Amino acid sequence: MQWHCTYAVRLQHVPGDVNRDLRAVRRADTEVRIIEAATELFTERGYVATTLADVAKHAGVGARTVYVRFATKAVLLQRCLDVAIAGDYHRVAVPDRDWFHRAMNAPTADERIARMAEISAQLMDRTGSLLQVAQQAEAIEPEIAERAQAARAQTHQAIGGFFQKLAADGLISVDDVDWVAETGAVLGQAETYLLLTKTTGWSIEAYESWLVKTWTRLVGGAHS
Repeated sequence: MQWHCTYAVRLQHVPGDVNRDLRAVRRADTEVRIIEAATELFTERGYVATTLADVAKHAGVGARTVYVRFATKAVLLQRCLDVAIAGDYHRVAVPDRDWFHRAMNAPTADERIARMAEISAQLMDRTGSLLQVAQQAEAIEPEIAERAQAARAQTHQAIGGFFQKLAADGLISVDDVDWVAETGAVLGQAETYLLLTKTTGWSIEAYESWLVKTWTRLVGGAHS
């Protein structure tokens, strides 16, 4: 699977600025080519069997270009994951994105749960194969292991906060909000998705439906 990004560069009528903008476009295009090539090789060959030289050849760029931009294979995998998680090349965290805010602030609990489940399913669909690669790499790359643990914490905070906000906004009434938030966050973790795909063979649509049903039951059924 490949992800593409369109870079918008505002050209000014000043030769020096134009040259800088053109260089920025070329750098951005090179990054896209490298990340798309790396994503393909990582998912096809796995982490250990993929080298930066392989990625450079597959991307059609010089090996030095890859080494300058991504000092290590771990850094490159992390950037591939960032792009897959976000769905584009902009360096904006998921909780700061408009579609996440819309899910957090929909008018009813049912709408919020449906939107969050959709976001989660789309994210897992984009990242599933790379997440498996990251699991392989965790055992041998301390940097990736540290980053993976940070990602788990961020996911836990984001989804847990989603349920906390449902309660704070008066859209659900539960006896133990902390327990609901903790449990809901675990259900939304990448490891949960990977386990489900290994044990159930579900499609991404089935996974999304499961999230909606499970999260809805977790908060006690349908709410206004």
